[in-house]
Amino acid sequence: MIYLFDVDGTLTPSRQGINKKFAVWFSKFCERETVYIVTGSDRPKTIEQIGHVIYNRCKGVYQCSGSQYWLKESLIRSSDWVLPDIAEQFLLQCLAEEDFHIRTGIHIETRPGMVNYSVLGRNGNTEQREKFIEYDKKTNSRKKTADAFNTLFPELQATIGGETGLDIAPKGADKGQIVKDFAKTNEIIFFGDAMFEGGNDYALKVALEHGNFKKVKCIEVNTWQETWEHLKEEQSDKFNYSV
Repeated sequence: MIYLFDVDGTLTPSRQGINKKFAVWFSKFCERETVYIVTGSDRPKTIEQIGHVIYNRCKGVYQCSGSQYWLKESLIRSSDWVLPDIAEQFLLQCLAEEDFHIRTGIHIETRPGMVNYSVLGRNGNTEQREKFIEYDKKTNSRKKTADAFNTLFPELQATIGGETGLDIAPKGADKGQIVKDFAKTNEIIFFGDAMFEGGNDYALKVALEHGNFKKVKCIEVNTWQETWEHLKEEQSDKFNYSV
């Protein structure tokens, strides 16, 4: 069995570190099982969230929605795509017109093969993030921006990622691109919190379900606690993972 995991909202609270008790349990899980991480974040942020031990116990880590692939400390491949100037100008115009006035800097963050756009900015603290989350729930700000972006730039794709941002990359350069690395004989379980259409886990869910693999199960969760409960229930007759 191959296990694929998103990070934000799946293994950790969004943009935060993994729970210590869960980290001990999950580290043991990674020793016994074939585990891959599939996240929109870059490598430094992922290590900050889950730690070096878990990172290096994974079979591999797909950063930036699969545009970069790491095997422990070795970079195996990486995209050199950059956001076109005209698309960046559109995002800056959206930022200027947005009716949310808390701004914390780094609104367009460049990552290998993609960018992350955030009205709040990447430096927001927990309180500021919560205010934007409430604003986004009321206004559908991110969905509206993503829909407009995707209409104007059909060769690119904006998807909702995490709690405050949009992930933007060339069309097809989403999490779904990783399925080419797996054999049709594989049995795969994927855990993610954004499997809804427009979410950044959706493309991988669809690619897995239509990939003619031997067995596929996609489990949408809302929190890392849900992920842990699912895993403990599944593993109960296999291993005793004491913390």
